[in-house]
Amino acid sequence: MSGRGVWLRARARLRRFPAALAACGDQAAAYGRCVAAAAAGPAELRRDACLQEFQALRECFARAAKATPK
Repeated sequence: MSGRGVWLRARARLRRFPAALAACGDQAAAYGRCVAAAAAGPAELRRDACLQEFQALRECFARAAKATPK
């Protein structure tokens, strides 16, 4: 049993990642701003501090991954 097929599929998914990231620039920027703002204060960064922005980014990645040809 060869693991080569697994690595080929993983590489193919990674090659599609830049296109998905480019399609979700607004959501990625909003999430980044939220994390930066939450981490800038004296308190520690809470786990769900930017949950809404993260979910929007995750949904955008999922849509972009489905739309990206294999």
